[in-house]
Amino acid sequence: MESSLPDAERPRRPEWMKVRAPSADSRYFDVKKLIHGAQLNTICEEARCPNIAECWGRGTATFQILGETCTRACRYCYVHSGRPESPPDPLEPLRLAQTAFQMGLQHVVVTSVDRDDVPDRGAGHYAATIRALKAKLPDCTIEVLTPDFLGVEEEALETVLAACPEVFNHNIETVRRLHRAMRGGKADYDKALWLLRRAKELAGYPVLTKSGIIVGLGETNDEIVETMRDLRAHGVDVVTIGQYLQPSSKHAQIDRWVHPDEFRRLREQGEELGFGSVFAGPLVRSSYRADEQRHAAETGRGAVAC
Repeated sequence: MESSLPDAERPRRPEWMKVRAPSADSRYFDVKKLIHGAQLNTICEEARCPNIAECWGRGTATFQILGETCTRACRYCYVHSGRPESPPDPLEPLRLAQTAFQMGLQHVVVTSVDRDDVPDRGAGHYAATIRALKAKLPDCTIEVLTPDFLGVEEEALETVLAACPEVFNHNIETVRRLHRAMRGGKADYDKALWLLRRAKELAGYPVLTKSGIIVGLGETNDEIVETMRDLRAHGVDVVTIGQYLQPSSKHAQIDRWVHPDEFRRLREQGEELGFGSVFAGPLVRSSYRADEQRHAAETGRGAVAC
């Protein structure tokens, strides 16, 4: 799907996609200092998230565990891919928990790279991180955004859910027709749906399940709605929908800029399908204002436009 269009003919970034630089009076620089001082990674930086100034300015961040190198190479993702040079750092969960404590977080979001090189695919590291956070911040809620745990899905889910995160997230990312092309040969649309349904079945407590869709990869709005139907059919409580941003010329070409009015209609359709919370908007990402997403789902407030 690489585009042969010259730069002058590629879609220009519209006005609604522009973001503000970090403000000097925000918490952005304090958060940056804490995270870098603790030698932690965040998906905010690794994936070049457009919301980093806003989120860090609010004093929040999405932690990325299990290192900087992902063993997958999804065509839309900027995170470095390759073969990790070292095993997971056993002290990382403790440093992360201490940093979250210093930041005063009430809702902590933890994601990771894929680690197909590790026997349990990193599930034990997720569980250790959750336990460390609960020990340091007993009143906070914890959201995990996990990989697919390829080949050890059942065991990995049992390990992660035994630590009792309040929100379990696995992103479907794109529609069925584009899923294999965008995520590579190891990815499977139906397995992603199964993982979300199975998490709820295995939890033994009322875990919220969540998934995210990125748009602008060549899908149609009908396909997006069909994907939302599939997610609801597998018990997913929260869905996010946001605009794809091509991180480099080597990544999948952006197909279109989705207008805010289209996001509004998708939000309304998601609400009609029965999601507890729908965050849909050009700059929405899976962990964007994650605390508000969780609260909306738990209080029955419903769909939210961003």
